[in-house]
Amino acid sequence: MTGLILIGVFFSLLILRVPVAASMGLAAFAGIVQMGYKISVFPTVFYAAIAKYTMLAIPFFILAGVIMDHAGISKRLINLANACVGHRRGGLAVVTVIVACFFAAISGSGPATVAAIGGVLIPAMSKQGYDKNFATALVASSGGIGMIIPPSIPFVVYGVLTGTSVSDLFIAGVIPGVTIGLALMAVAYVISKKEGYPRMSGLPTFKHVVKTFAGSIWALFVPIIILGGIYGGIFTPTESAVVATVYALFVGKFIYKELNYEVTMTAFKDAVLVIGATLFMVGLATSFASYLAMERIPIRIGGFILGYAHSKFLVLLFMNIIFLIIGCFVDNISSTIILTPIFLPIVKQLGMDPIQFGMMISIALAIGFSTPPYGCNLFISATISKQSVGAIAKRLVPFILAMIVCLQLFTYIPWFSLALLGR
Repeated sequence: MTGLILIGVFFSLLILRVPVAASMGLAAFAGIVQMGYKISVFPTVFYAAIAKYTMLAIPFFILAGVIMDHAGISKRLINLANACVGHRRGGLAVVTVIVACFFAAISGSGPATVAAIGGVLIPAMSKQGYDKNFATALVASSGGIGMIIPPSIPFVVYGVLTGTSVSDLFIAGVIPGVTIGLALMAVAYVISKKEGYPRMSGLPTFKHVVKTFAGSIWALFVPIIILGGIYGGIFTPTESAVVATVYALFVGKFIYKELNYEVTMTAFKDAVLVIGATLFMVGLATSFASYLAMERIPIRIGGFILGYAHSKFLVLLFMNIIFLIIGCFVDNISSTIILTPIFLPIVKQLGMDPIQFGMMISIALAIGFSTPPYGCNLFISATISKQSVGAIAKRLVPFILAMIVCLQLFTYIPWFSLALLGR
């Protein structure tokens, strides 16, 4: 009965357009009242969800990404990519995906990636003759890479939930992230060639490329320091987030000299708003998931699925469909917290490695960041371009299909997720 109240209150509030985090919090609170617990249990569960050492990586990666954007690092990455491939047909579209991959390896956040590259690349593509809806759709879909290529905030959440090594998740995310990046580049190139989007007037000179590379060298060191330090065992993912923040401040202040007191304080204020909203959401989502677990909802759903789907292929296909649908309505962090306890025991019975399942659920939910009605990346990019969400959504279709095809590869072929781990 309590489980029905939890789920009923949650979806009723969503229908009434109450924010997702508030809907989960109110549903969990209703569950507390129904089960007869003291109200003081709620803040205890909330605090326990975020008071974990590994969770410190989330605010520091967000802060590092915001500082790097204000410090001009994303701008220099764009200049370098444009100098290398911008002269080809659809080159600026390919540049967008390349820069998204680089910035993803800095921020670990999809919305942060969209905000960092969209403000520069959407106007640049429009000015060069690209359809503005196409440019906006490309930025929105490319932002999803920010949740896949390490360091990834959803991987941190999944690792904390399941006890899986966050470092292993980061290593495993490299091949899926690069694969999706290549798929988006291929789609962007084909569309650009079909629609005759222009190229730059001529080949850049060798001197220009070298000069641009020299100006970007400090920006290129960021993912090397973060990922190299983690993979080399020099520091943990949480420590790497702190290192990234200190490095961003150093480069922005003393190398690029774009961080003064006012800009730095603006960056910190922007980061605090995002961090506060994110951790608030994590706490409420964990509280909601905890009460679902108390009512044994995950076990019941797992038994139902295994009772009706008699093949591994069908079970995984059903899960993908569920993840894609829920990703359209609920953010990926909240969805991960709620869905992982339900589906992880099922995939373990099917013999799937928890690392592979982490890739599968994170990528499926990342696609939802580009699709309405939730579509955080979609709405951020639409705000930047000032274009209609409906018109942008139409141009998103080929990119979403490409990401779904990649998702099937990661779901059914373990190599994509486990190769770098030697499993």
